[in-house]
Amino acid sequence: MAISYKKLWKLLIDKDMMKKDLQAKASVSSASITKLAKNESISTSILEKICAALECDISDIMEIVPEDKSPQHQIKDGTIKEEL
Repeated sequence: MAISYKKLWKLLIDKDMMKKDLQAKASVSSASITKLAKNESISTSILEKICAALECDISDIMEIVPEDKSPQHQIKDGTIKEEL
């Protein structure tokens, strides 16, 4: 299972906000915004700040999704190798 923050980006569009606006309003670092953009894990305190700033629930900004079942690419010895 993986975390997806697509709902957050859609919510920002609906609220006519940019990532830098969210960063300022929620008082979070640019590193946290970058992690969100990469669907990486962040602390619940950051998620709480974002929800408070956007006046929403956690389920409005993130979801758990199944891992991508498409072929994965790995870089090994400088070359890209496709795994099936």
